[in-house]
Amino acid sequence: MSATAQPRRPRRRAYRVLAAAASLATVGALAAALPASAGADHADPAGGKGGKKRTVDVQLLSFNDFHGNLQPPAGSSGQVTERQPDGTEKKIDAGGAEYLATSLRTAREGNPYSVTAAAGDLIGASPLLSGLFHDEPTVEAMNKLGLDVTSVGNHEFDEGAKELARMQNGGCHPKDGCFEKDKHGKGKKFKGADYPYLAANVTDEKTGKPILKPYWVWKHKGVKIGFIGVTLEGTPDIVSADGVKGLKFHDEIETVNKYAKVLDKQGVKSIVTLIHEGGVPKSQTYNYDCDSPGAGDGISGPITTIAKGISPKVDALVTGHTHNAYVCTIPDPAGNPRMVTSASSYGKLYTDTTLTYDRRTKDIVRTSVQSANHVVSRAQAKAPDMTSLIERWDKLAAPVADKAVGYISADIPGRGAGTPESPLGDLIADAQLAHAKSLDPEADLALMNPGGIRSDLVHKASGGEGDGVVTYGEAFTVQPFSNTVNLVDLTGAQLVTGLKQQVSGPNEASPKILQISDGLTYTLDMTRTGADRVVADSVRLNGKAIDPAATYRVAMNSFLAGGGDGFAELGKGTKPLVGADDLKALNDYLTANSSADKPIAPPKADRITILK
Repeated sequence: MSATAQPRRPRRRAYRVLAAAASLATVGALAAALPASAGADHADPAGGKGGKKRTVDVQLLSFNDFHGNLQPPAGSSGQVTERQPDGTEKKIDAGGAEYLATSLRTAREGNPYSVTAAAGDLIGASPLLSGLFHDEPTVEAMNKLGLDVTSVGNHEFDEGAKELARMQNGGCHPKDGCFEKDKHGKGKKFKGADYPYLAANVTDEKTGKPILKPYWVWKHKGVKIGFIGVTLEGTPDIVSADGVKGLKFHDEIETVNKYAKVLDKQGVKSIVTLIHEGGVPKSQTYNYDCDSPGAGDGISGPITTIAKGISPKVDALVTGHTHNAYVCTIPDPAGNPRMVTSASSYGKLYTDTTLTYDRRTKDIVRTSVQSANHVVSRAQAKAPDMTSLIERWDKLAAPVADKAVGYISADIPGRGAGTPESPLGDLIADAQLAHAKSLDPEADLALMNPGGIRSDLVHKASGGEGDGVVTYGEAFTVQPFSNTVNLVDLTGAQLVTGLKQQVSGPNEASPKILQISDGLTYTLDMTRTGADRVVADSVRLNGKAIDPAATYRVAMNSFLAGGGDGFAELGKGTKPLVGADDLKALNDYLTANSSADKPIAPPKADRITILK
């Protein structure tokens, strides 16, 4: 069903104060006991000033993890799964700025009190159309679709704090300059974001002050709602060292609670937290019941602990980072219900939350908060201004984006594979090993972090290139980070320890399974716990057991070589050698190993034996 075909106020999960009354006297007693009206738009019994109603419904529209996906994402990255009334599941094509803008604008109709917010990673790890221009096109798109405020995410730091400040304040890129020309033929200056980026828990090491605004207050006709924005404290573990140099990332709960007190003292009693950290739902269908059998039972992960620790002064949490979809009620520290939401990623969903604001208390009537996720369907009309924006930037990108770099015989799933080892992960690891051998013939193997694979390689043509043709733009979408391929020496013992860190330490709760090059094999026993899941004596290279005392020449991207993603042991390599960027390694491999007559087939993804 298209977003335009959906009713503007569909049935949503509601938490209302219900009372059975045997008499009018009982009803009156119950009403007197309530701190504020539990229903929407009730008149002030004392007679509101100017006849104003005591409560007003504020519409909060939200999304997260857009990652510069101006064009509809391809393959499984551009689909959501919907649970049908009969229990079956249906895949729906979704996402893209043209459709997200239409969905949000349609949702706002008839809602005089409406605010739009996001929970980080709007930019970074973006497809070429945005990434080639340092995400200026995405910021422009967010301005046009009416975004009011966002928190930062970890990917907002991919190019460092100075570049993030440029996203906020505008100005041309310090190296690449202005990408467009004005009517006088001069460089057209990038205007920056019309909306504030919030970074309450990110401070400058020298000054101790937040690098951007910690909070922002939305005001409309006497209604005030404060927004506090934070990213996950572990951002330095998943971003390159250069991106977070000179910055400190603080505890999410402590930071939010600190600024909730600040807002409260300013008379702002209604507060929403935008937090770039999330959870893992029990179901991958976006419309599952997260509160079955009980409140918040359908979700696990970091956000559950954080939500339970954030001050009751905060009335709702908009979250992100895990790219999952959920609308859950997780009790606050006082035991009261509080909405926690996430809208998947890439603009495939948006969340519509109703916050009932009490003009007398200036607070949200928590028991009346309602929320639901909605599909950004591609069956609806495109927003013309977004189409124009995409066409304008696409024209600038076309000479680079449309170049053919290789050929494939079928889809090669990466991020959308849904398995610990993916066919595209194997292909990328093989490409990095091939590049490493061109630098040092003694290179033995390659490792690739799964988070660095951002999409799939899709057989169907995305433009006029023809089916099976891989373009530079498509390859860029898969690997947009500009990491270099690095070579280091590791002992066999270090290599095995590195593999064990996939499922232990910071990665124990949410394993990060490395993609491995051809010739490396091992068994992953998921019936065990922690580091024991990697069966140490099963690790082999070209059929030969790994020798703990021997030295192996290992290729990996610069992020892993720096110990990123919790792989501290991989950061201890010696005799480093830096090669070209990882995208070049992939493109060179595709060019050298495929042709129109002999396309590359998807690897079998059978290098890791998984026991469940």
